[in-house]
Amino acid sequence: MANSTSANLKLTVQATGENPGTWGQITNTNLLILEQAIGGYDALNVTNTSRALTFTNGALSNGKNEVIKLTGTLEANLNVTIPDSVEKTYIVEDATDHAGYTLTFKTSSGTGVLLCEGHTYTLYSDGTNVVKAGENKKWRAISSAETIQAGAKILANTNGGAVTITLPASPSLGDEVHFVDQGYDFNTNALTVGRNGSNIANSAADLVVNTQGAAFGLVYSGDATTGWTYTEK
Repeated sequence: MANSTSANLKLTVQATGENPGTWGQITNTNLLILEQAIGGYDALNVTNTSRALTFTNGALSNGKNEVIKLTGTLEANLNVTIPDSVEKTYIVEDATDHAGYTLTFKTSSGTGVLLCEGHTYTLYSDGTNVVKAGENKKWRAISSAETIQAGAKILANTNGGAVTITLPASPSLGDEVHFVDQGYDFNTNALTVGRNGSNIANSAADLVVNTQGAAFGLVYSGDATTGWTYTEK
């Protein structure tokens, strides 16, 4: 009987009587792959091309790492993919600058998880799709126009002039975003929340906020007429 390969980490499963003289080397490689899966780290730069994480049979591969840090400035809507049928957990840090584009972590044929700039995720693949098990959200300061992603927590600074922050396109039920007047300047230079095609609080208009010290959250209701609605204001 010949050697085989495990389904998820692509370990070499040695058949009885195989690999005389190389058994120890193969075993050591398997142990290194397990170490990589338990505590391995890799930084992956993404800019203008989607990236596929690799799972080479019987060898260390970047997709087998436990922690993946994504870096770079996006120049297009991009995907980071793992192969279909692989079951694995990940800690993924989105340290990219989205520059108005989207970044998705997914299986080759799945829908995956849309990542939010600055956030860290606990993700798992069930062999068909990548699912979000947890999200550590990070507040970010913004002082110029930007399109944000679902989950964003924004310290909006309008000290230098009015700022427009645009909501995510094609939001899903339960998507949330939060805003705080970082410099207490909204009364002088307003924050405009661009609706990006969705209603805000039952209105087909951008939301203009000119209350000093305002802090509020929006959640997408799933109803096209209501659109985004307040979680608090």
